[in-house]
Amino acid sequence: MNCSELADRIAGLQPDARPRDVARLCLLLANAVDSLDRLENEDLLAQTWQEMGWRLQAATDQHAAMTEELETLARSDPRQFTPDQIWVLIRAIKVQSQILRLYVGEPCPIVS
Repeated sequence: MNCSELADRIAGLQPDARPRDVARLCLLLANAVDSLDRLENEDLLAQTWQEMGWRLQAATDQHAAMTEELETLARSDPRQFTPDQIWVLIRAIKVQSQILRLYVGEPCPIVS
């Protein structure tokens, strides 16, 4: 299987998906398996699809929450940051790192 064939299968599973979403899902699915040929198995494709969906949703939710915290932090004076505000920055870096790992195919634990 190649990326084009995988994209066709994804479009079949999610016909309302935009091209960039199909491309994103291709990348995530391709990074989740050793070989794209493994995704020819319908059960494995469905399982991998579900797992990647959960991971992506978790990362997206964390990113949204972190963005809100960072926007609040950006309105304050950095010279007066509290230790809690510094931890917000550190967590933001971890969340960004997690999302990057998700797209480059490295294993990443869910950040809490």
